[in-house]
Amino acid sequence: MAGASAATAPARPAGATSPDRPAGSVRRRQRLRRALTGWAFSAPFTVLFLVFMALPVVVSLVMSFTDLRSTDLRNPLAVNVVGIDNYTRLFSDQLFLRSSVNTLVFVVIGVPLTMVLALAAATALNSGLVRFRALFRVGFYLPVVTSIVAIAVVWRFLLDPEIGLVNNLLRLVGIDGPNWLFDTRLALPSLIVMAAWRNFGFLMVIFLAGLQAVPADLYEAATLDGATRWQQFRNVTLPMLRPTLLFGGVVTGIGYLQFFEEPFVMTQGGPLSSTLSVSFHIYNQFGFGNYGYAAAGSYVLFLAIVALSVVQFRLLGERN
Repeated sequence: MAGASAATAPARPAGATSPDRPAGSVRRRQRLRRALTGWAFSAPFTVLFLVFMALPVVVSLVMSFTDLRSTDLRNPLAVNVVGIDNYTRLFSDQLFLRSSVNTLVFVVIGVPLTMVLALAAATALNSGLVRFRALFRVGFYLPVVTSIVAIAVVWRFLLDPEIGLVNNLLRLVGIDGPNWLFDTRLALPSLIVMAAWRNFGFLMVIFLAGLQAVPADLYEAATLDGATRWQQFRNVTLPMLRPTLLFGGVVTGIGYLQFFEEPFVMTQGGPLSSTLSVSFHIYNQFGFGNYGYAAAGSYVLFLAIVALSVVQFRLLGERN
């Protein structure tokens, strides 16, 4: 009878818990197993991030409060903690102040110029009035993926005072062109124009996607209300593009605050430090072995990036 009762007893459903194993314990084991599985899959990235990203950031922050130099690497115990002396030295360093002014000019002029060019190109390509739009999109975007060295060679040829295309065109109308890259008044504007030409293709693609997402019904309603093209652009297109413009402004502003390749390749910071950027100055300080001082400059630049981003969010962020 006992054997028959055992044979005819209903089987326990799959997943059911035994009396000696509460359901809460099983759920905790399942959550722990899922968590361990997730950490196992993310461990390679986590280790690489901690070793090559987080740790260097923490070390550089600590280094900015010391007088660490390249000569101290063999004897780390000789390094002294100097507090905020490196930061105060930065703002009494005339070369750093000059590079800060150059960087500010580069951002204040370069960011709006790049965004205006990108928005104009995106609007033209989105209007349907331009033929071969795919060809123009590729052509405008091509400088973004082109090596800065190749771009520098082309632009040095274009701006050459003797055989450059720009000055040759000016001679056709009776104007003797200047030495663009070796004039203290024109070197930085020349780099700004080159940077805007090189980078506006990226924003053009972003703005074009934003324009294509604007509902056509809004333009039809504006047309029925008698709005002109300019009024539609100002009152419909720009408000709908506000998030896209914010993204473009923040990304471009961060990039231009760190501009380094243009002066490094084209002018080496000259003439007379007129194109020296903060990033280039920090790079030189690392090269000179002033590690603590250069690290402090890096964090000043980081704070400037944060401040610019906050301002842009205030100006272009969504409003109630």
